[in-house]
Amino acid sequence: MTTAAEILSQFKATGVQTCFHDRHINPQIYAGLNGSNWSIKDYEARGGYQALRRILGKDGGEGLTQDQVIATVKESGLRGRGGAGFPTGLKWSFMPRSFPGQKYLVCNSDEGEPGTCKDRDILQFNPHIVIEGMIIAAYAMGISVGYNYIHGEIFQSYERFEAALEEARAAGYLGDSIMGSNFSFQLHAAHGFGAYICGEETALLESLEGKKGQPRFKPPFPASFGLYGKPTTINNTETFAAVPWIIRNGGAAYLECGKPNNGGTKIFSVSGDVERPGNYEIPLGTPFSKLLELAGGVRKGRQLKAVIPGGSSSPVLPASIIMECTMDYDSIAKAGSMLGSGAVIVMDDSRSMVESLLRLSYFYSHESCGQCTPCREGTGWMWRVIDRIQHGQGRDGDLDLLNSVADNIQGRTICALGDAAAMPVRAMLKHFRPEFEALIRNKGSQAAASA
Repeated sequence: MTTAAEILSQFKATGVQTCFHDRHINPQIYAGLNGSNWSIKDYEARGGYQALRRILGKDGGEGLTQDQVIATVKESGLRGRGGAGFPTGLKWSFMPRSFPGQKYLVCNSDEGEPGTCKDRDILQFNPHIVIEGMIIAAYAMGISVGYNYIHGEIFQSYERFEAALEEARAAGYLGDSIMGSNFSFQLHAAHGFGAYICGEETALLESLEGKKGQPRFKPPFPASFGLYGKPTTINNTETFAAVPWIIRNGGAAYLECGKPNNGGTKIFSVSGDVERPGNYEIPLGTPFSKLLELAGGVRKGRQLKAVIPGGSSSPVLPASIIMECTMDYDSIAKAGSMLGSGAVIVMDDSRSMVESLLRLSYFYSHESCGQCTPCREGTGWMWRVIDRIQHGQGRDGDLDLLNSVADNIQGRTICALGDAAAMPVRAMLKHFRPEFEALIRNKGSQAAASA
């Protein structure tokens, strides 16, 4: 069995930035960078759909029961790769399999988090791994209809996924009586329209139903009242992509690739001030320093200043803290941030934290759906305060005001967008307050503030 160290060593040896999430970490996979090996023929040559054949008893064995599939996923330690990190097997067990009516499976491919670009690559270069993962999930939960909701600004990935669906149907992996079994599953692609809020699972469901994409109150949760009011399970693209390998190799093998409570590998979208930005798949628990090394280190030999470790909604960490972290859910949480979507935004010592926060705050103000007053009013308020600090009009009480507004947003909205807007503000002020104070004191002069 391949160890985590061997996986990392083999990955590094490829020198390739874009990942296909096939978990057979070897250079041959990456021929797909030219877009030629995404087809069902190539996927089957790499072991594709063997996991599905196994659970349906088409490889000479007895097959796997629904309980066995869910137990294997639980054993793997797979956690949701969309941001929340909720245990996948446990989520699947919430689905009421004895429910007599229609149930739904939904893949959240609405990748809109700034800095995140992994799901679109999976759909573009290895779409069948997502399809197979969704079929297995549907089998485990007794679901007959599924949707993949794809972000509106990655239309090329949407077209590629549609083409893969046609191939899977023609090969008998989708539709009625799959491979001669008594299991049927229909899978469809749905094209979103670019709204960041639709990455929130209940807003996504509203959009799928043809309504305005606004989050729902919870409870009820989707497992009991989801798409069209029916029980629904929602997972991220990368989460489904991990499932076929887990079924082929076993939950214990996947868990061993990572660390306890953090099973397997994770794709990190590394951007910002690095020499080789791109998507990197590494075992969970890998030191941040190793990930930075894979990305070529900080660009132009500059010094690392700060890192946003999990997408724009996760609190920033200064270099002194992130360099001591390993890239997994528990280590990053202990450091005061979140692994989130795995978008690692690297900032060198030339970056202004005020300007960086201004950009983030504008984004959240722009993307607020307006349903909740704290978020609708508070995100705009924070952006305007930061804007005046950046442009030399800051006031002595502005930083306390920013903290106060953030406190009155966080935890007081229907969905997590309010938290996503508030946490970066609080973290920036916690770790880089002197930079904000200097800019206020020097009336917006970056040179004077840095002196």
